[in-house]
Amino acid sequence: MPKIIIAVDGYSSCGKSTTAKGVAAYLGYAYIDTGAMYRAVTLYFMTQHVSLTNPKEVAKALENIKIDFRRNSETGRNETYLNGLNVEDEIRKLYIANWVSEVSAVSEVRRAMVAQQQRMGKARGVVMDGRDIGTVVFPDAELKVFMTAEPEIRAERRQIELLAKGEMLDLDDILQNIKKRDHIDTTRSDSPLRQASDAVSVDTSFMTLDEQIDLVTQLADERISRSMRKRTNAS
Repeated sequence: MPKIIIAVDGYSSCGKSTTAKGVAAYLGYAYIDTGAMYRAVTLYFMTQHVSLTNPKEVAKALENIKIDFRRNSETGRNETYLNGLNVEDEIRKLYIANWVSEVSAVSEVRRAMVAQQQRMGKARGVVMDGRDIGTVVFPDAELKVFMTAEPEIRAERRQIELLAKGEMLDLDDILQNIKKRDHIDTTRSDSPLRQASDAVSVDTSFMTLDEQIDLVTQLADERISRSMRKRTNAS
């Protein structure tokens, strides 16, 4: 059976990661959370006091960053490791969210992460979520999905996620953070967030996570069947 690349792009707190994980599990594909990669870089830059306006500092820092994902056998989660340390919980905190869009907008950072992501998906059989997967990282992906939702609903979802981790934050603060990230992500000069012309648009405002996963798995099955027919016809 042919393996395909599934690119899941869109705004934060739309259910991208959970949907991508569910689809990857259904297909037996690798799941790659590119947002976690940028969050890990942000954590490193903050702890090492790297100046985003100093190209030499940025380049040197990127040389010292190694990011990988490991499956936690107890929880079943894919967790993010930065230079050998598990940073999964730390990179999900709001102080990282407040800066990740600025770090992601740095061209040197994007080039370094895109190169890593392309290596990870070279053999295909991956579900990758982020902001520019279908437009920059894998423009030849067989399935591209672009997810969106109303900002207020996204803020409520984010607040619930943070409460589950013991963080109590004002809903308006979360909403302002989301709007700020949206603005930076969509207006940056390097690989801005935008929907690929051949992507399937999915508004998750009033969808459950199960409905999101079911929709994308159905689309994936259709694309895989299409690839099989092409191979059969070619032979």
